[in-house]
Amino acid sequence: MNRRRSNIEIIADMLRVGENGAGKTKIMYSANMSYTQIEKYLAFLLSHELVNKVEVGNPVVTYHVTDKGRSLLNNIDNIIEVLEFWNGNGA
Repeated sequence: MNRRRSNIEIIADMLRVGENGAGKTKIMYSANMSYTQIEKYLAFLLSHELVNKVEVGNPVVTYHVTDKGRSLLNNIDNIIEVLEFWNGNGA
């Protein structure tokens, strides 16, 4: 059964795509997002300094995960791993 992703899962997906730098379109398709979602979430990530906007040409823009963003992604992955382990043991 399909379920909706949480905001945290969407943010984690975006951060994974942007670890090596990615444009808006790549993030949108790789993280399976709509244009409206990408705009909303990129604004959030930028305002919280989780990604940097890097202009590499005109009009080419890429987004790179900051150290703060990598730390958040690592924490999210650890929490997901613990929750999956906990759920897998029937606890």
